[in-house]
Amino acid sequence: MLYVLLDLLVLAFPLTLSFNRKVGFYKSWPAVFSAILGILFVFGAWDVWKTSIGVWSFNPGYAGTWNVLGLPLGEWLFFICVPYACMFILACVRAYISDRIVPIPLLFWYLVAAIFIILGFILMNKTYTGVVFIAVAIAILAVRFLTPSNLTSTNFWLALALTYIPFFITNGFLTGLPIVLYDDSRNLGIRIGTIPLEDFFFSLSMLLIAFSLYDFFLQRKKRSVVIDT
Repeated sequence: MLYVLLDLLVLAFPLTLSFNRKVGFYKSWPAVFSAILGILFVFGAWDVWKTSIGVWSFNPGYAGTWNVLGLPLGEWLFFICVPYACMFILACVRAYISDRIVPIPLLFWYLVAAIFIILGFILMNKTYTGVVFIAVAIAILAVRFLTPSNLTSTNFWLALALTYIPFFITNGFLTGLPIVLYDDSRNLGIRIGTIPLEDFFFSLSMLLIAFSLYDFFLQRKKRSVVIDT
């Protein structure tokens, strides 16, 4: 099952370096895996739904025939390995680069979320496009209410931008072989290389929520330590 192997390769490098002294990512594992559980619950459910209505499907030649709720093992592992690797990128950026605060007014983010919601409803005849745009809006609002300081953090946005480097490689394999097959009547039909445009927004929404959950659980742990002391 090539899909499973691809997931494990995505995980291998950050997992190996999780014990780096400067980053010490392993110390954040409770927050990391709590965030991953949230991603599995939300985006796993979304994936099950989209697969069931034919927005996308999986090539059994690469993904295998064994599945749970219509999703192959590789797809479930995707929601574990990719968020882990991306949260590791966030931790590395914070460990090695000084953060700067950009004073962006909250109204700006409400406007961005509103634009994505409007676009989502306008494009709802393209099931993938419409839903993923609304998901981005929800993700922005999730950051606003869970970890609002991230919206003005250069490190937060830098880490998010850097995740698109492995994104191009991983999704290039997923869509190029292809492992994942798309019904182009459900999307805009615009591709960057072999990757549907909507996948970029899917990744954005997933990682905005993953990063926010990660920071939310980290902050909660720090508060509990302070209270205990």
